Formats: sequence, structure tokens, C-alpha cells
Amino acid sequence: MTTVPPATAELSADEARRIALRAQGFLGAPDRRGGVRGVLRHLGAVQLDTISVLARSHELIPYARLGAVGRKAVEDAYWTPPADGTAPPRPHAFEYWSHAACVLPVEEWPYFAFRRRAYRARPHWYHELADGAYDAVIKQLRAEGPLTATELGGAKNGGPWWDWSEAKVAVERALMYGEVVCTGRRGWKRVYDLAERAVPAELLHDDLDDTECLRRLVGLAGQALGVGTRADIADYHRLKGEQVDAVISASGLVPVTVQGWGKPAWADPEALATVPRGRHRTTLLSPFDSLIWERARTERIFGFTHRLEAYVPKPKRVYGYFAMPLLSGGRLLGRVDPAREGATLVAKQVSLTGPKAVRPMARALREAAEWVGCSDVRVDRIDAPELRAPLVEELTSL
Repeated sequence: MTTVPPATAELSADEARRIALRAQGFLGAPDRRGGVRGVLRHLGAVQLDTISVLARSHELIPYARLGAVGRKAVEDAYWTPPADGTAPPRPHAFEYWSHAACVLPVEEWPYFAFRRRAYRARPHWYHELADGAYDAVIKQLRAEGPLTATELGGAKNGGPWWDWSEAKVAVERALMYGEVVCTGRRGWKRVYDLAERAVPAELLHDDLDDTECLRRLVGLAGQALGVGTRADIADYHRLKGEQVDAVISASGLVPVTVQGWGKPAWADPEALATVPRGRHRTTLLSPFDSLIWERARTERIFGFTHRLEAYVPKPKRVYGYFAMPLLSGGRLLGRVDPAREGATLVAKQVSLTGPKAVRPMARALREAAEWVGCSDVRVDRIDAPELRAPLVEELTSL
């Protein structure tokens, strides 16, 4: 790591926590005028995942910040172009590899040129590809317009989920290279189109060098985090530490120290300009929410150990398949592993930090139930049995 300049500010751990909450959209009035697109632009990346319990992760992210925004409105905000007929259809977002597979604001397309170049420089991308297969997919998209992998000739060869067909390999390689863009989802299948059609002409270029791309992404990560260590900032768009080191002094972020963090940190100067104040959001968080997606940062800021157990063998799970942390009052007060049975939201397993978490959990469960169209909430198991009756009572009274 390069030498860090002297800190411009000293923050308490509580100040850093509040700065992080405001930067992520959980402290203060929600930006309802900006809506879902505003959330996407503000965060810079919304993670996608195949798991759907209450809803998919990219729906849960704006819900956690805005409340019960319509689920169709979420999809429309990401993908549907303006309907005024004055311009060719253009997406508001594109899918690419950032923190993981993410929805990204389309205006950030030029800044991922460094990653597209890196993929093109690889001799192969996981799978061999027969001569002509790549060009055939591009030709079909050019002739027929946006298509799913199934429509391109099939997504699988018939084996396990990673046993992709030649068409799927080709179109995913084209996506990595930037010749193809995912412009939406159809039944959770990616819809592919040529970048030359889908990305606005003024953005469709790889003109920016790696340094300019990295400087932009490091600056955006710092703004979205509010304050973070080198590792926090690198993790946001999955950059290497040395990539962060090379540009952070020119990113607009300023060095700070945070009590108890033990490592140098960097902050968005605008986040330091005013004291974070306002109403705290009470909500359930997707395990893939950018507030908590980095475990070490979550433990450092909230003193809360979070782990997605969906891929842990069932007998070894502690909190459940898709445990969703409870955020309330700017703290993480527990978690719940939810499910849906008809019109009932089932809290399969509830874990709370204490009696003060009962009412916030009840509120969060009731709001989530209403959002996904459930009229009832049922509590199956709670780690602290003495809190079961108070939780059920709160749920009944809301």
C-alpha cells in the first residue's frame, strides 16, 4: 500500500456509522422524486442474484430505501425506456461485473472499459468456442433484434447449470467484451442486444484509459460508502488494492481516521460537510445489499456478523437459508429467514438482539408482507423463546 497522507478529519465510530447510513440512503428523507433510478445512480451498483424469497435482490434494494415501491415499477425503472416516442429506445441501465453481477447506470458504461479490455485480453473465457460461433451470434442479434440465450439456440447442453451451449458461451463472451449488452430480463432470462443499438452513441466507446476508469470508480465507491478503508473501497467494484492505490489521491476522496477501525480510511468530502441527521429507516435487508455485502465492514461498523447461508449445507446453518438482517435506528438488531406460503409471510427463524428489537422486527415483517401481497405473518421459530409472545402480539396489533 502506498503512503497515506495525513488525515483531514478524525471521526468517532458512531459518526462513521451515521455517515455510512446516509451515504447508502438509510438516514434522512428518502429520495422519492429520484425513485428507483435515483437509488441506482446513488449507489452506483445494485447486485443481482438468482435467489428469490420475498423478491429478488435487485427489487429488495430500492424497497429497503424507498418503502413499498411497486415491484413492476422497479423493473420498469431499470429497463423501460422513455415512452414519449421522441428518441430510439435506450435502457437506463446495463448488467455487468462490478461487485458481482450488477445492474449499473448506463451512463457509467465508458468507465468499465478497463474491465472490458481485460476480458478481451484473456486467451479464453472459461469455455472453448468453435470457429464462427461468436460471429454467428452477433449476426443473429443484428438480424433479429434482442434475444434470450434460448432464442439464440438454447442456453444449455443438457448437463449441470454451468454446461452452457455454444450460443450461450458466445453471447456471454460478447457481453464481457462489450459487443453485447443485457437490456432486460424476460422470465429471469437475460435479453441480449448489440451494444451499438442499446447504448447511447455518446457513451458507446472505450476511449478512457485504465487510470481514468479507475479514478471514476474509486470516487463513486467512496461516495456510495461515505467513508471506507482501502479494502472497503476496492471491494465495492471488486478492484485490486493496488488499483485503488494508484488513483485514490486523484479521486476526490480525502483521508480520515475512524476511532476503532485500526486502518486508514477515506471519505467523500461532501459526506463530511454536514452532520448526518434525519429519520432512520426500519426495514429488512437483502443479504446482497451494498450496506452489508462486505462482511468485515459490516462487523466493523455494526458489530454484527452477517453471512449468507444459502450455500451452506442445511444442518450447518445457524440463522437460515436467506436470513435478512433487520435495520432499525441505524443499528442491526437481528435477522429473519423468511418464506411465503400463499398469502402468508412465514418467519421461519427469527433472531433478535433483545426485547427492544421486537417492535422493529414486527414492523419490518408487516411492511414486507404487505409489499409482497401477503395478508398474514406467521412466526415459526424464534431463537429467544421468551420473545415469541411479545413478537406475535406486536404483529397482531399492527
